[in-house]
Amino acid sequence: MQSDVVRVEEAMMRLDCSRRKAYEILNRLNSELKAKGYITIAGRVSRSYFEQKCRIGVGARGQDTGKIQ
Repeated sequence: MQSDVVRVEEAMMRLDCSRRKAYEILNRLNSELKAKGYITIAGRVSRSYFEQKCRIGVGARGQDTGKIQ
């Protein structure tokens, strides 16, 4: 079962980047959410927001392709 949040390890894998870069990206996304009035937790970001902002593709059957569009 997939979690509702993306953590740094998954961000590293899906974006093919270093741990440091993944933390920078999650921090930026959390800053955007916080500016919109949402409560955030360091090192985690909403899966739907992550996929929207990173433009992660969804396959024909609704399955995550894991690829950046």
